[in-house]
Amino acid sequence: MVAASVLDPDAECSMDVILVGSSEPSSTYSPGLRRDRIAYEVKVKQRDIEDLCICCGSFQVHTQHPLFEGGMCAPCKVSREVRGCCRGLCWSRGAAAGSVPAKDKFLDCFFLYDDDGYQSYCSICCAGETLLICENPDCTRCYCFECVDTLAGPGTSGKVQAMSNWVCFLCLPSPRCGLLRQRPKWRGRLKALYDQESESSLEMYKIVPVWKREPIRVLSLFGDIRKELTSLGFLEDGSGTDRLTHLDDVTDVVRRDVEHWGPFDLVYGCTPPLGQACDRPPGWYLFQFHRVLQYARPRPGCPQPFFWMFVDNLLMSKDDRSVATRFLETDPVTIQDICGRVIRDAVLVWSNIPAVRSRHSALVPQEELSLLAQDRQRAKSPAPGPAKLVKNCFLPLREYFKYFSTGLTSSP
Repeated sequence: MVAASVLDPDAECSMDVILVGSSEPSSTYSPGLRRDRIAYEVKVKQRDIEDLCICCGSFQVHTQHPLFEGGMCAPCKVSREVRGCCRGLCWSRGAAAGSVPAKDKFLDCFFLYDDDGYQSYCSICCAGETLLICENPDCTRCYCFECVDTLAGPGTSGKVQAMSNWVCFLCLPSPRCGLLRQRPKWRGRLKALYDQESESSLEMYKIVPVWKREPIRVLSLFGDIRKELTSLGFLEDGSGTDRLTHLDDVTDVVRRDVEHWGPFDLVYGCTPPLGQACDRPPGWYLFQFHRVLQYARPRPGCPQPFFWMFVDNLLMSKDDRSVATRFLETDPVTIQDICGRVIRDAVLVWSNIPAVRSRHSALVPQEELSLLAQDRQRAKSPAPGPAKLVKNCFLPLREYFKYFSTGLTSSP
Protein backbone atom coordinates (compact mmCIF):
# COMPACT_ATOMS: atom_id res chain seq x y z
CA MET A 1 0.00 0.00 0.00
CA VAL A 2 1.20 3.51 -0.80
CA ALA A 3 1.57 5.97 2.06
CA ALA A 4 -0.01 9.38 1.76
CA SER A 5 -1.18 12.29 3.87
CA VAL A 6 -4.39 11.75 5.83
CA LEU A 7 -7.20 14.24 5.29
CA ASP A 8 -7.96 16.45 8.27
CA PRO A 9 -10.48 14.37 10.28
CA ASP A 10 -11.92 17.47 11.96
CA ALA A 11 -13.01 18.76 8.57
CA GLU A 12 -15.10 15.75 7.60
CA CYS A 13 -18.18 16.91 9.50
CA SER A 14 -18.02 20.60 8.61
CA MET A 15 -18.75 22.66 5.53
CA ASP A 16 -18.30 26.36 4.92
CA VAL A 17 -20.88 27.98 2.67
CA ILE A 18 -19.75 31.19 0.98
CA LEU A 19 -22.16 32.96 -1.32
CA VAL A 20 -21.03 34.90 -4.37
CA GLY A 21 -20.60 38.53 -3.40
CA SER A 22 -19.96 37.71 0.24
CA SER A 23 -18.04 40.39 2.11
CA GLU A 24 -16.07 37.72 3.96
CA PRO A 25 -12.40 38.06 2.99
CA SER A 26 -10.79 35.05 1.33
CA SER A 27 -7.18 34.35 0.55
CA THR A 28 -6.27 33.60 -3.05
CA TYR A 29 -3.92 30.69 -3.68
CA SER A 30 -1.13 31.88 -5.96
CA PRO A 31 0.77 29.09 -7.74
CA GLY A 32 3.60 31.42 -8.76
CA LEU A 33 5.04 34.93 -8.47
CA ARG A 34 5.28 35.63 -12.22
CA ARG A 35 1.80 34.73 -13.29
CA ASP A 36 0.66 38.33 -13.71
CA ARG A 37 3.36 38.68 -16.39
CA ILE A 38 1.93 36.00 -18.72
CA ALA A 39 -0.13 38.50 -20.73
CA TYR A 40 2.82 40.92 -20.89
CA GLU A 41 5.22 38.23 -22.10
CA VAL A 42 2.83 37.03 -24.80
CA LYS A 43 1.28 40.29 -25.99
CA VAL A 44 4.13 42.75 -25.53
CA LYS A 45 7.29 40.67 -25.77
CA GLN A 46 5.74 38.31 -28.34
CA ARG A 47 6.80 35.21 -26.43
CA ASP A 48 5.17 31.95 -27.54
CA ILE A 49 2.68 30.87 -24.86
CA GLU A 50 3.97 27.32 -25.29
CA ASP A 51 7.19 28.56 -23.65
CA LEU A 52 5.33 29.66 -20.51
CA CYS A 53 3.66 27.64 -17.78
CA ILE A 54 0.06 28.86 -17.93
CA CYS A 55 -0.45 27.59 -14.37
CA CYS A 56 2.16 29.84 -12.74
CA GLY A 57 4.02 31.87 -15.39
CA SER A 58 7.33 30.00 -15.11
CA PHE A 59 9.69 29.89 -18.10
CA GLN A 60 10.87 26.39 -17.10
CA VAL A 61 8.37 24.39 -19.15
CA HIS A 62 8.29 20.65 -18.45
CA THR A 63 5.50 19.60 -20.83
CA GLN A 64 2.53 20.96 -22.76
CA HIS A 65 -0.77 21.57 -21.06
CA PRO A 66 -3.11 18.86 -22.41
CA LEU A 67 -6.29 20.97 -22.62
CA PHE A 68 -5.14 24.46 -23.60
CA GLU A 69 -2.28 25.95 -25.58
CA GLY A 70 0.60 26.67 -23.23
CA GLY A 71 3.15 24.86 -21.15
CA MET A 72 3.34 23.36 -17.66
CA CYS A 73 6.39 23.50 -15.43
CA ALA A 74 7.50 20.48 -13.41
CA PRO A 75 6.21 21.76 -10.01
CA CYS A 76 2.75 22.41 -11.46
CA LYS A 77 2.66 19.11 -13.34
CA VAL A 78 4.19 16.84 -10.74
CA SER A 79 4.03 18.02 -7.17
CA ARG A 80 1.69 20.94 -6.62
CA GLU A 81 -0.10 20.87 -3.28
CA VAL A 82 -3.62 22.09 -3.88
CA ARG A 83 -5.90 23.44 -1.21
CA GLY A 84 -9.60 23.22 -0.57
CA CYS A 85 -11.52 25.56 -2.83
CA CYS A 86 -14.88 27.28 -2.95
CA ARG A 87 -17.42 27.51 -5.73
CA GLY A 88 -17.73 30.88 -7.40
CA LEU A 89 -21.23 30.04 -8.60
CA CYS A 90 -23.77 28.38 -6.30
CA TRP A 91 -22.12 27.49 -2.97
CA SER A 92 -18.66 26.65 -1.85
CA ARG A 93 -16.58 23.89 -0.38
CA GLY A 94 -14.45 25.03 2.54
CA ALA A 95 -12.15 23.07 4.80
CA ALA A 96 -14.21 19.92 4.40
CA ALA A 97 -12.18 18.77 1.43
CA GLY A 98 -8.79 19.23 3.03
CA SER A 99 -5.84 19.16 0.67
CA VAL A 100 -4.54 16.77 -1.93
CA PRO A 101 -1.15 15.26 -1.04
CA ALA A 102 1.77 17.09 -2.61
CA LYS A 103 2.89 13.97 -4.45
CA ASP A 104 -0.34 13.79 -6.46
CA LYS A 105 -0.11 14.86 -10.08
CA PHE A 106 -2.17 17.00 -12.44
CA LEU A 107 -3.78 13.87 -13.86
CA ASP A 108 -4.96 12.67 -10.46
CA CYS A 109 -6.48 16.02 -9.51
CA PHE A 110 -8.16 16.32 -12.91
CA PHE A 111 -10.51 13.44 -12.08
CA LEU A 112 -11.35 14.45 -8.51
CA TYR A 113 -15.01 15.23 -7.91
CA ASP A 114 -17.01 16.72 -5.04
CA ASP A 115 -20.36 15.55 -3.69
CA ASP A 116 -22.15 18.06 -5.92
CA GLY A 117 -20.92 16.19 -9.02
CA TYR A 118 -18.50 18.89 -10.19
CA GLN A 119 -14.75 18.58 -10.37
CA SER A 120 -12.90 19.56 -7.22
CA TYR A 121 -10.23 21.77 -8.78
CA CYS A 122 -9.59 24.16 -11.63
CA SER A 123 -9.29 22.41 -15.00
CA ILE A 124 -6.35 24.64 -15.91
CA CYS A 125 -4.08 24.67 -12.84
CA CYS A 126 -5.71 21.93 -10.71
CA ALA A 127 -5.65 24.37 -7.80
CA GLY A 128 -7.61 27.52 -7.05
CA GLU A 129 -9.74 28.56 -4.11
CA THR A 130 -12.84 30.12 -5.68
CA LEU A 131 -14.16 28.15 -8.63
CA LEU A 132 -16.55 29.05 -11.42
CA ILE A 133 -18.59 26.05 -12.54
CA CYS A 134 -19.68 25.40 -16.11
CA GLU A 135 -23.46 25.40 -16.35
CA ASN A 136 -23.66 23.19 -19.40
CA PRO A 137 -25.64 20.22 -17.98
CA ASP A 138 -23.26 17.80 -19.73
CA CYS A 139 -20.10 19.41 -18.29
CA THR A 140 -18.65 19.11 -14.79
CA ARG A 141 -15.58 21.37 -15.11
CA CYS A 142 -14.56 24.29 -12.92
CA TYR A 143 -12.11 27.18 -13.33
CA CYS A 144 -10.49 29.31 -10.66
CA PHE A 145 -10.84 33.09 -10.65
CA GLU A 146 -7.10 33.60 -11.06
CA CYS A 147 -6.81 31.45 -14.18
CA VAL A 148 -9.86 33.06 -15.74
CA ASP A 149 -8.69 36.63 -15.06
CA THR A 150 -5.07 35.92 -16.02
CA LEU A 151 -5.69 34.02 -19.24
CA ALA A 152 -9.14 35.03 -20.48
CA GLY A 153 -8.67 38.68 -19.51
CA PRO A 154 -8.82 40.91 -16.40
CA GLY A 155 -12.32 41.11 -14.96
CA THR A 156 -13.59 38.03 -16.81
CA SER A 157 -14.46 36.22 -13.59
CA GLY A 158 -16.75 39.07 -12.59
CA LYS A 159 -18.48 38.97 -15.97
CA VAL A 160 -18.95 35.22 -15.63
CA GLN A 161 -20.55 35.68 -12.20
CA ALA A 162 -23.03 38.14 -13.71
CA MET A 163 -24.11 35.64 -16.39
CA SER A 164 -27.26 33.60 -15.87
CA ASN A 165 -25.91 30.56 -17.71
CA TRP A 166 -22.15 30.39 -18.30
CA VAL A 167 -20.64 27.83 -20.68
CA CYS A 168 -16.95 27.07 -20.10
CA PHE A 169 -13.92 27.32 -22.34
CA LEU A 170 -14.04 23.65 -23.35
CA CYS A 171 -17.75 23.83 -24.24
CA LEU A 172 -17.71 27.10 -26.21
CA PRO A 173 -18.04 26.77 -30.00
CA SER A 174 -15.14 29.23 -30.34
CA PRO A 175 -11.84 27.63 -29.29
CA ARG A 176 -10.24 30.94 -28.16
CA CYS A 177 -10.98 33.32 -25.31
CA GLY A 178 -8.21 35.83 -24.66
CA LEU A 179 -5.00 33.85 -24.20
CA LEU A 180 -6.94 30.64 -23.61
CA ARG A 181 -7.08 28.51 -26.72
CA GLN A 182 -8.52 25.01 -26.60
CA ARG A 183 -6.20 22.39 -28.03
CA PRO A 184 -7.54 20.34 -30.94
CA LYS A 185 -8.17 16.74 -29.88
CA TRP A 186 -7.48 17.57 -26.24
CA ARG A 187 -9.00 14.29 -25.06
CA GLY A 188 -6.35 12.36 -26.94
CA ARG A 189 -3.64 14.68 -25.59
CA LEU A 190 -4.81 14.05 -22.03
CA LYS A 191 -4.55 10.29 -22.53
CA ALA A 192 -1.14 10.67 -24.22
CA LEU A 193 0.12 12.67 -21.23
CA TYR A 194 -1.11 9.95 -18.88
CA ASP A 195 0.44 7.17 -20.95
CA GLN A 196 3.74 9.03 -21.08
CA GLU A 197 4.13 10.22 -17.51
CA SER A 198 1.82 8.35 -15.14
CA GLU A 199 3.43 5.99 -12.66
CA SER A 200 0.31 3.81 -12.57
CA SER A 201 0.35 0.43 -14.31
CA LEU A 202 -3.39 0.75 -14.99
CA GLU A 203 -4.63 1.98 -18.33
CA MET A 204 -6.39 5.32 -18.66
CA TYR A 205 -9.12 5.38 -21.27
CA LYS A 206 -9.65 8.33 -23.56
CA ILE A 207 -12.47 10.61 -22.39
CA VAL A 208 -15.61 10.14 -24.48
CA PRO A 209 -17.23 13.23 -26.09
CA VAL A 210 -20.72 14.00 -24.79
CA TRP A 211 -22.44 13.16 -28.07
CA LYS A 212 -20.86 9.69 -28.11
CA ARG A 213 -21.60 8.67 -24.53
CA GLU A 214 -23.90 5.72 -23.96
CA PRO A 215 -25.65 4.60 -20.75
CA ILE A 216 -23.43 2.43 -18.58
CA ARG A 217 -23.89 -1.37 -18.42
CA VAL A 218 -23.07 -2.84 -15.02
CA LEU A 219 -22.36 -6.29 -13.60
CA SER A 220 -22.72 -6.14 -9.82
CA LEU A 221 -21.44 -9.19 -7.93
CA PHE A 222 -22.42 -10.07 -4.34
CA GLY A 223 -23.47 -6.48 -3.51
CA ASP A 224 -26.12 -4.46 -5.39
CA ILE A 225 -25.03 -0.91 -6.31
CA ARG A 226 -28.22 -0.03 -8.16
CA LYS A 227 -29.30 2.55 -5.55
CA GLU A 228 -25.93 4.34 -5.61
CA LEU A 229 -25.66 4.48 -9.40
CA THR A 230 -29.25 5.65 -9.72
CA SER A 231 -28.69 8.47 -7.21
CA LEU A 232 -25.65 9.57 -9.24
CA GLY A 233 -27.71 9.62 -12.44
CA PHE A 234 -26.03 6.71 -14.21
CA LEU A 235 -29.18 4.56 -14.13
CA GLU A 236 -32.65 5.87 -14.89
CA ASP A 237 -35.01 5.58 -11.95
CA GLY A 238 -38.04 3.53 -12.96
CA SER A 239 -36.77 2.90 -16.48
CA GLY A 240 -38.00 -0.23 -18.20
CA THR A 241 -34.51 -0.92 -19.54
CA ASP A 242 -32.43 -2.74 -16.94
CA ARG A 243 -28.75 -2.02 -17.53
CA LEU A 244 -27.56 -3.56 -14.26
CA THR A 245 -27.15 -7.31 -13.73
CA HIS A 246 -26.87 -8.32 -10.08
CA LEU A 247 -25.62 -11.77 -9.03
CA ASP A 248 -25.24 -13.03 -5.46
CA ASP A 249 -23.86 -16.44 -6.39
CA VAL A 250 -21.55 -16.91 -9.38
CA THR A 251 -20.40 -20.45 -8.63
CA ASP A 252 -21.95 -21.88 -11.80
CA VAL A 253 -21.40 -18.81 -14.00
CA VAL A 254 -19.22 -19.49 -17.06
CA ARG A 255 -17.80 -17.27 -19.78
CA ARG A 256 -20.71 -17.95 -22.11
CA ASP A 257 -23.15 -16.59 -19.52
CA VAL A 258 -21.24 -13.33 -19.03
CA GLU A 259 -20.86 -12.81 -22.78
CA HIS A 260 -24.59 -13.40 -23.20
CA TRP A 261 -25.52 -10.90 -20.47
CA GLY A 262 -22.97 -8.31 -21.58
CA PRO A 263 -21.07 -6.51 -22.80
CA PHE A 264 -20.40 -4.62 -19.57
CA ASP A 265 -18.71 -1.29 -18.89
CA LEU A 266 -18.33 -1.68 -15.11
CA VAL A 267 -17.83 -4.79 -12.97
CA TYR A 268 -18.29 -4.34 -9.23
CA GLY A 269 -17.72 -6.87 -6.47
CA CYS A 270 -17.37 -6.89 -2.69
CA THR A 271 -17.12 -8.99 0.41
CA PRO A 272 -20.28 -9.09 2.58
CA PRO A 273 -20.85 -6.40 5.22
CA LEU A 274 -19.39 -7.19 8.64
CA GLY A 275 -21.93 -8.89 10.86
CA GLN A 276 -23.81 -10.47 7.97
CA ALA A 277 -24.05 -14.27 8.05
CA CYS A 278 -21.74 -15.81 5.46
CA ASP A 279 -20.94 -19.46 4.75
CA ARG A 280 -17.96 -18.74 2.49
CA PRO A 281 -14.45 -17.54 3.33
CA PRO A 282 -13.64 -13.92 2.33
CA GLY A 283 -11.07 -15.05 -0.23
CA TRP A 284 -13.83 -16.83 -2.19
CA TYR A 285 -15.36 -13.49 -3.15
CA LEU A 286 -12.02 -12.22 -4.44
CA PHE A 287 -11.29 -15.29 -6.57
CA GLN A 288 -14.80 -15.41 -7.99
CA PHE A 289 -14.70 -11.69 -8.77
CA HIS A 290 -11.35 -12.06 -10.54
CA ARG A 291 -12.63 -15.04 -12.54
CA VAL A 292 -15.79 -13.29 -13.73
CA LEU A 293 -13.81 -10.09 -14.39
CA GLN A 294 -11.72 -11.95 -16.96
CA TYR A 295 -14.88 -13.09 -18.72
CA ALA A 296 -16.24 -9.53 -18.86
CA ARG A 297 -13.09 -7.77 -20.12
CA PRO A 298 -13.20 -6.45 -23.71
CA ARG A 299 -11.03 -8.20 -26.25
CA PRO A 300 -7.39 -7.02 -26.41
CA GLY A 301 -7.02 -3.84 -28.44
CA CYS A 302 -10.67 -2.82 -27.97
CA PRO A 303 -10.86 0.94 -27.20
CA GLN A 304 -14.05 0.51 -25.16
CA PRO A 305 -13.65 2.07 -21.67
CA PHE A 306 -13.91 -0.70 -19.12
CA PHE A 307 -13.84 -0.20 -15.36
CA TRP A 308 -13.90 -2.44 -12.32
CA MET A 309 -13.92 -2.18 -8.53
CA PHE A 310 -13.51 -4.70 -5.73
CA VAL A 311 -14.28 -3.69 -2.14
CA ASP A 312 -13.26 -5.51 1.03
CA ASN A 313 -15.45 -4.72 4.03
CA LEU A 314 -12.56 -5.56 6.44
CA LEU A 315 -13.16 -9.30 6.17
CA MET A 316 -10.06 -10.36 4.26
CA SER A 317 -6.86 -11.39 6.00
CA LYS A 318 -3.50 -9.78 5.34
CA ASP A 319 -2.57 -12.69 3.06
CA ASP A 320 -5.87 -12.37 1.16
CA ARG A 321 -5.20 -8.68 0.58
CA SER A 322 -1.72 -9.44 -0.74
CA VAL A 323 -3.23 -11.94 -3.16
CA ALA A 324 -5.82 -9.35 -4.26
CA THR A 325 -3.05 -6.84 -4.96
CA ARG A 326 -1.17 -9.40 -7.05
CA PHE A 327 -4.22 -10.55 -9.00
CA LEU A 328 -5.73 -7.09 -9.57
CA GLU A 329 -2.31 -5.51 -10.25
CA THR A 330 -2.84 -2.46 -8.08
CA ASP A 331 -2.57 -1.59 -4.39
CA PRO A 332 -5.74 -1.00 -2.35
CA VAL A 333 -6.75 2.32 -0.86
CA THR A 334 -8.57 2.89 2.41
CA ILE A 335 -11.85 4.80 2.30
CA GLN A 336 -12.99 5.95 5.72
CA ASP A 337 -16.15 7.25 7.33
CA ILE A 338 -14.74 9.72 9.84
CA CYS A 339 -16.55 11.88 12.39
CA GLY A 340 -14.24 14.11 14.38
CA ARG A 341 -11.22 11.92 15.04
CA VAL A 342 -13.17 8.67 15.21
CA ILE A 343 -13.21 6.20 12.32
CA ARG A 344 -16.77 4.93 12.22
CA ASP A 345 -16.31 2.65 9.23
CA ALA A 346 -13.74 1.82 6.57
CA VAL A 347 -13.31 -0.32 3.47
CA LEU A 348 -10.39 -1.30 1.25
CA VAL A 349 -10.81 -0.67 -2.48
CA TRP A 350 -9.00 -1.97 -5.56
CA SER A 351 -10.10 -0.18 -8.76
CA ASN A 352 -9.03 1.23 -12.11
CA ILE A 353 -11.49 4.16 -11.93
CA PRO A 354 -9.51 7.42 -12.39
CA ALA A 355 -8.47 9.30 -9.24
CA VAL A 356 -9.71 6.73 -6.71
CA ARG A 357 -6.13 6.61 -5.42
CA SER A 358 -5.53 10.35 -5.22
CA ARG A 359 -8.39 11.23 -2.91
CA HIS A 360 -8.59 8.04 -0.89
CA SER A 361 -4.97 6.96 -0.48
CA ALA A 362 -4.75 7.65 3.24
CA LEU A 363 -3.57 4.56 5.07
CA VAL A 364 -5.00 3.42 8.38
CA PRO A 365 -2.80 1.33 10.70
CA GLN A 366 -3.57 -2.37 10.40
CA GLU A 367 -4.22 -2.57 14.14
CA GLU A 368 -6.84 0.16 13.92
CA LEU A 369 -8.62 -1.57 11.04
CA SER A 370 -8.54 -4.86 12.96
CA LEU A 371 -10.10 -3.24 16.04
CA LEU A 372 -12.77 -1.61 13.87
CA ALA A 373 -13.53 -4.98 12.26
CA GLN A 374 -13.83 -6.61 15.70
CA ASP A 375 -16.22 -3.88 16.87
CA ARG A 376 -18.37 -4.40 13.77
CA GLN A 377 -18.45 -8.15 14.26
CA ARG A 378 -19.62 -7.69 17.87
CA ALA A 379 -22.38 -5.34 16.78
CA LYS A 380 -25.88 -6.81 16.83
CA SER A 381 -26.87 -5.38 13.47
CA PRO A 382 -24.84 -5.71 10.24
CA ALA A 383 -22.73 -2.76 9.15
CA PRO A 384 -23.96 -0.78 6.14
CA GLY A 385 -22.87 -2.22 2.81
CA PRO A 386 -19.59 -0.94 1.37
CA ALA A 387 -21.39 0.72 -1.55
CA LYS A 388 -22.31 3.67 0.69
CA LEU A 389 -18.65 4.52 1.26
CA VAL A 390 -17.52 4.10 -2.35
CA LYS A 391 -20.48 5.85 -3.99
CA ASN A 392 -18.64 9.01 -4.98
CA CYS A 393 -15.75 7.01 -6.43
CA PHE A 394 -18.01 6.42 -9.43
CA LEU A 395 -18.30 10.13 -10.29
CA PRO A 396 -15.30 10.20 -12.69
CA LEU A 397 -17.28 7.83 -14.92
CA ARG A 398 -19.27 10.89 -15.96
CA GLU A 399 -16.41 11.55 -18.40
CA TYR A 400 -17.23 8.29 -20.19
CA PHE A 401 -20.92 7.45 -19.88
CA LYS A 402 -24.28 9.17 -20.18
CA TYR A 403 -25.98 10.28 -17.00
CA PHE A 404 -29.62 11.18 -16.57
CA SER A 405 -29.66 13.62 -13.68
CA THR A 406 -27.44 16.32 -12.17
CA GLY A 407 -29.09 16.98 -8.81
CA LEU A 408 -26.58 15.24 -6.58
CA THR A 409 -26.52 15.15 -2.83
CA SER A 410 -23.91 13.72 -0.54
CA SER A 411 -24.45 10.30 0.93
CA PRO A 412 -26.54 10.28 4.12
